[in-house]
Amino acid sequence: MIQFDRVFKFYRTERHTKIILDHVSVRFESGCSYALLGVNGAGKSTSLRLIAGIELPNEGKIRRDRRVSWPLGFATGLHPLMTGRENVKFVARAYGEDVRKVIRFVEEFSEIGDYMEAPVKTYSSGMTARLAFGLSMAIEFECYLIDEITAVGDGRFQARCKAAFDKRRQTADLIVVSHNMATVKDYCDRGIVLVDGQFLIFDNVDKAIEVYNRLNR
Repeated sequence: MIQFDRVFKFYRTERHTKIILDHVSVRFESGCSYALLGVNGAGKSTSLRLIAGIELPNEGKIRRDRRVSWPLGFATGLHPLMTGRENVKFVARAYGEDVRKVIRFVEEFSEIGDYMEAPVKTYSSGMTARLAFGLSMAIEFECYLIDEITAVGDGRFQARCKAAFDKRRQTADLIVVSHNMATVKDYCDRGIVLVDGQFLIFDNVDKAIEVYNRLNR
């Protein structure tokens, strides 16, 4: 279960305050996978970062009683000055995992070879995505956060990514941000639409898609 208790999140500039979540209270039930929908700029990715704990709310609390991933596709979470191996070690230790086991998995999965010993800032975007995805699959979570994953690498590697992720989601819940409604229907059974700082909650993902489509016309 993941619970928002009157969560207030905003960003302030010199001339403007952008409210992302306006004192939102919601419960993401265990055993359910949710689509998080909304027009561009509504705050979907920020909401995922709040769930992950990467960002904190300005007010309110977020409670988690399960192991939640960082947002898949959040490759910017890797430290650019550290090598791929150093990044993997750091994350493995932070999550209390067997460091050697995680490194071995990521090395085999990402297929970036000697670049494991190079600083991440020297990687291409594709290599960074491979490392980030491999790392996210190396650690088992009870809830995966998915933020518009794009295809990485050639067809063979994409098939490996899909197979690894399909295996993980057999035993885990998902919270998915995507503009691809086919993906949403495949992965999710419930839906939340983010509108004007509020979550509209739907027990049926098709109803959430219908509302999102009306907003996005």
